Amino acid sequence: MARERISFTTCNLYNLNRPGLPIYTGDGWTGAQYDRKIAWLGAALDVMRADVIGFQELWHIGALDDALMAAGLDQTHTALVPEGHEGQGIVCAAAVRSDWLVGEPQWIADFPPDFRLESQGDDPQTPEIDVAIDSFSRPVLHFMVQPVEDRSPIAVYVCHLKSKSPTQIYREDWYDRDTHSRYAQALGYAISTIRRTAEAAALRMMLIDRMRGTDIPVIVLGDINDETLSNTANVLTGQPRYLLGLSAGGGDASLYTAQTLQQYRSTRDVYYTHIYQNERTSLDHILVSQEFYDNSRQRIWSFQGLDIFNDHLNDDDHKETGTTDHGIVRAIFQLQPARVEED
Repeated sequence: MARERISFTTCNLYNLNRPGLPIYTGDGWTGAQYDRKIAWLGAALDVMRADVIGFQELWHIGALDDALMAAGLDQTHTALVPEGHEGQGIVCAAAVRSDWLVGEPQWIADFPPDFRLESQGDDPQTPEIDVAIDSFSRPVLHFMVQPVEDRSPIAVYVCHLKSKSPTQIYREDWYDRDTHSRYAQALGYAISTIRRTAEAAALRMMLIDRMRGTDIPVIVLGDINDETLSNTANVLTGQPRYLLGLSAGGGDASLYTAQTLQQYRSTRDVYYTHIYQNERTSLDHILVSQEFYDNSRQRIWSFQGLDIFNDHLNDDDHKETGTTDHGIVRAIFQLQPARVEED
């Protein structure tokens, strides 16, 4: 069924696995903990009622099926999960209105073949750099949806970039306790940052190839593990110029943050999706191409608003309450193409 008002959500599931199965950080969920988790998640997804939902940290296809059933979405949405995924690790996944899905989803693990992070430096004082990395920590999910038949399908990417947590280096062959233990945290933070930046650059290359010279709308749903004004976000978006008033423009390969679009609607900013050491940060984002940007000459979908489901972040123990440790973000758009001025 065609829809002229559409919504997209990103949701980190906080290690959603079936009870009794192991996860990376602990023994997993008991039956009671799992039941609370599914009940809470189902209620949250029911409140959001999004047409397209991107998920991170899914361990088991059956667990997502349980959550969609609890939300009342099992009859309207199709779950996109790798075939046979039953607790082997965490993946990006999605739930999409069944009649919107075009073609088959794909999970992209490898960086583009032309990806290189190698340089001799910009000037004689800059030492050379060579970063050897060729794949994502969490494969990027890509699929197409078509809400309206006579409009271009929308390309959706669901991502989960490397976390800010310091990489544990004590298992490395080069690690020497006497030498490196005092620097382990600093080096670990640096490695995580380099990995996350590389993943952002690789995804950016994929997005440029998709957007440049085409009229296909693009949306990125994801936990990028960094802030709106971070270097990670800058790499992903291309740092577009946001226009004001009656200005019109748009960038062919630019991405615009739904957070910034919402800030044009309201002077009060309450956007945060994660709490760490009492700091409220925004790690979960919805990024959109110029076809969703109000001031773009190529606009097809007009931004209507952003919702953040985040009161549960104040819970002290997410494992016992069944809540996730991230906020859930929803962006809403209306079919409203830009007027074409005749010469």
